[in-house]
Amino acid sequence: MSNSSSISHFLLLALADTRQLQLLHFCLLLGISLAALLGNGLIIISAVACGHHLHTPMFFFLLNLALTDLGSICTTVPKAMHNSLWDTRNISYTGCAAQVFLVFFFLGSEYYLLTFMCYDRCVSIYKPLHYETLLGSRACAHMAAAAWASAFLTAVMHTATIFSLPLCHGNALGQFFCEVPQILKLTCSHSNLREFGLLGFSICLEFGCFVFIVFSYVQIFRAVLRIPSEQGRHKAFSTCLPHLAVVSLFVSMAVFAYLKPPSMSSPSLDLALSILYSVVPPVLNPLIYSLRNQELKAAVWRLMTGWFQGH
Repeated sequence: MSNSSSISHFLLLALADTRQLQLLHFCLLLGISLAALLGNGLIIISAVACGHHLHTPMFFFLLNLALTDLGSICTTVPKAMHNSLWDTRNISYTGCAAQVFLVFFFLGSEYYLLTFMCYDRCVSIYKPLHYETLLGSRACAHMAAAAWASAFLTAVMHTATIFSLPLCHGNALGQFFCEVPQILKLTCSHSNLREFGLLGFSICLEFGCFVFIVFSYVQIFRAVLRIPSEQGRHKAFSTCLPHLAVVSLFVSMAVFAYLKPPSMSSPSLDLALSILYSVVPPVLNPLIYSLRNQELKAAVWRLMTGWFQGH
């Protein structure tokens, strides 16, 4: 039997057993990280630097979403790259706690921001005449602050609770980063009721956000169907399509990763799903928004052409 005070490090799951595959995984993770940094970085710079025509509620929330994507991928991938390159599995106890906190913080922030972005799309289509009143700069700042603060408090509570639990089953985690379900498997079975209670509260809160998103899109579709012209309906729906795609990607991956039947669970499937929900969205989100948004594409193009002309 061991406890948390006697454990100085955890052992993460190795992505591969052979040296060649480890180096291949390092190169793949490096490419994914660079793609996420480039895509989200261009959105951040474009939204901040490319004129007042991008200083709208949608782009304000998109800027915050890009920041969460950058934070999310920088939380898990660099350590996995380090372990693959140097053929190690270790992560310090403090580093593991930091990963748990940051994963909760950035993923929670992203989900709450997507909820507020849904409200933005709903107001813009369902009540366009009240858009500037309901979504002024102060209201947007308050919503973004609420998203970040809620995620911060949730991350603090979960991290403090998890790392106060005694560990009875060693220090080997079956995941490439410090994931809460894997840590709970190491805790003494009689001591983790508090964390399960917190997880239940978090699930209820996130389900409430999901219900709000579904209700908002029902209102959006009702409003779009009342638009008389086909061109107007297409234009209105196209403004919601990127957000709907990002929400669907985020929610479906998280739900399948954590709520799949136990009979489907296996180490390789769990590893693949964790990569999908923690690594893929930060790469795809900028691409999804850029492909459907002409203003953003134009701003990114001006930014890139201006940089090349300057050099």
